[in-house]
Amino acid sequence: MQTHTVGSGTATVTYDIHGDLTQATPERPALFLIGSPMDAVGFTTLRSHFTDRPVVNYDPRGAGRNPTDTTSITPEEHADDLHRVIEALGAGPVDLFGSSGGAVNALALAEAHPDDVRRVVAHEPPTAALLPDREAALAVCRDMRATYDAHGSGLAMAKFISFVMYDGLVPDDYLDQPTPDPAQFGMSSEDDGNRTDPLMRNMPDSNTYEPDVEALSALGDRLVVAVGAESGQQLAARGGRSVAEALGRPVVEYPSNHGGFLGGEYGQQGDPDAFAAALHASLD
Repeated sequence: MQTHTVGSGTATVTYDIHGDLTQATPERPALFLIGSPMDAVGFTTLRSHFTDRPVVNYDPRGAGRNPTDTTSITPEEHADDLHRVIEALGAGPVDLFGSSGGAVNALALAEAHPDDVRRVVAHEPPTAALLPDREAALAVCRDMRATYDAHGSGLAMAKFISFVMYDGLVPDDYLDQPTPDPAQFGMSSEDDGNRTDPLMRNMPDSNTYEPDVEALSALGDRLVVAVGAESGQQLAARGGRSVAEALGRPVVEYPSNHGGFLGGEYGQQGDPDAFAAALHASLD
């Protein structure tokens, strides 16, 4: 593994190259596996299933090994970071798998720099921009960020965890329910004063992202939108389906759920063997 950085200050991005870039071919280009705010550690298991090409992981801006800040981070900034990494490698066009916020950032990259990618797999982008309950869903996302800004991580994360597990259309009165207790998730409600959490810095910008349908449609079958078979009507899965519908393309069902590629990272277990097989099929 080789580790490098691009950018400076709080725009620094750290990335890892696994394998030999000179071994990449047009049919097996370098493969980027990205999340947001999940950093490179989250793709340890999935990466092990791709030994036929070099693999690149990175820590998104403000996360992992990168400098922190308190300002918001937009999908467009993440897309620019990814473009800079691809340029630094001189390895484009690349294959790109992005999950969750990483899927939003992958779509933003494909819009702005379509020549950077051979194929893009966007797995459960949590955008609410195209949903029928858009206003209610985005109100919840904005409330989480406002809670974080005012009260810190514990209360905001309790709201976040409850919301990502919510299944179905978001009712207009969702925010009228009692605030969940952070203790039920093993967290403290005390405010430690820290405002550098990368998850909250990405909200609500990642959720308000509205796909450029014309630009993404031009990718044709180079773009795959995937949703977990067990994800039901959770926001990220519905976001993925809404993007596919807007593009007039079928959504591809991947095994397991939102974290289906995880093999114990962060204490979460998906179905990484089957997930990797599905990703191989999408890329081939």
